Amino acid sequence: MREGSRREIPVIYEDNHILIVEKPVNMPTQADESGDMDLLTALKEDLKLRHGKPGNVFLGLVHRLDRPVGGAMVFAKTSKAASRLSDTVRTRAFGKRYLAVVHGMMPQKKDTLQHYLLKDSRTNTVKAVPAKSHPDAKEAVLDYEVLQAAEGLSLVSVVLHTGRSHQIRVQMAESGCPLYGDQKYGSRVNKPGQQLALWSVWLSFEHPTLREPTSFSSRPPQEFPWSLWAEEHLTETGPGH
Repeated sequence: MREGSRREIPVIYEDNHILIVEKPVNMPTQADESGDMDLLTALKEDLKLRHGKPGNVFLGLVHRLDRPVGGAMVFAKTSKAASRLSDTVRTRAFGKRYLAVVHGMMPQKKDTLQHYLLKDSRTNTVKAVPAKSHPDAKEAVLDYEVLQAAEGLSLVSVVLHTGRSHQIRVQMAESGCPLYGDQKYGSRVNKPGQQLALWSVWLSFEHPTLREPTSFSSRPPQEFPWSLWAEEHLTETGPGH
């Protein structure tokens, strides 16, 4: 397999209908203008190789993670699974929890953040705007809880209720606590080359064919800044604490 293919992508779970993997950091979810190997293409190539399938392999993209973000992602291996999982995302029955490391301390230990976000596709940036001033702005809602603090940084659990582009990064920066390593929304406090500290740690949804509740988890790597905190804070699963 060529570099960037599935042998570097841990499989968390796989059956005939879904594939859950741990997305490597700094790998695009799907093909983009960079031309770098992307996760969707790498997984398709591996499925084709492993199953000896002629022609194109179907693999449905259900949700996305920003290029610098790592962690759990689900893909649909059949069109039926893709349709049902997409409905789950659309109706907000798709549970997503992240861990983030932010600079400073959030205003409250536990709170809900609501903003209206406007994306500039030309610069691939997002900003918070007053709701009524921009008709194209989309509501962004998340719950957060500060788990621990150390060395001027905070470990924060985030549950998304909407899936807006760069949502966690922008909402945390708007709250005065940009993510560690975020060059786009926290350049004032981050140094070039630092890795964005945002990880998809937990996914929950109804299995598209078994129709049973199911969940999957992934833990951040044991490197700075994640290494500041004990294992139990990095492996908790579920929507809240």
